[in-house]
Amino acid sequence: MADNRVDPPLAADERVTLSTFLDWQRDTLTLKCEGLTDEQLRLPAVEPSGMSLLGLVRHLAHVERAWFRHVLCDEDVPLLWGKETNRDADFENVDDTSAEEAFAIWRAEVEHAREVSAGLPLDALGKRLRHGERFSHRWILVHMIEEYARHNGHADLLRERIDGTTGE
Repeated sequence: MADNRVDPPLAADERVTLSTFLDWQRDTLTLKCEGLTDEQLRLPAVEPSGMSLLGLVRHLAHVERAWFRHVLCDEDVPLLWGKETNRDADFENVDDTSAEEAFAIWRAEVEHAREVSAGLPLDALGKRLRHGERFSHRWILVHMIEEYARHNGHADLLRERIDGTTGE
């Protein structure tokens, strides 16, 4: 695997630091999935978990959409993967899922999130309440870094199980 991730700068303003750390985490997910077949991307972790790399891609597409489109911008777009009726739909039923389609949706959500983020101050509050509260753009960026970091740890273990590849 060629690691083409760009390290966040060691000294930058808050916006640049947050956005580049988030992009580094996004690129890490791509790296963990690089070079695998659809079948390998669908391989679940160990029972009872059904988590797979493809499920993680779908989940993170959902998370990008939920925080940036729903919470931050109050866009009226549907949830992905049937999550309206099944909370774990992004992780389930990946056997019939096109990896190409899942990655395309994830990339589109990432690009939309970048565009939204670039146009808002860090102190901007989300337009939609979540748990009865408004979340700041800054909080959402920090949460997204944490969300990716946690799931990239899962991705590292999944990738090691598939072909022995490990790394940051």
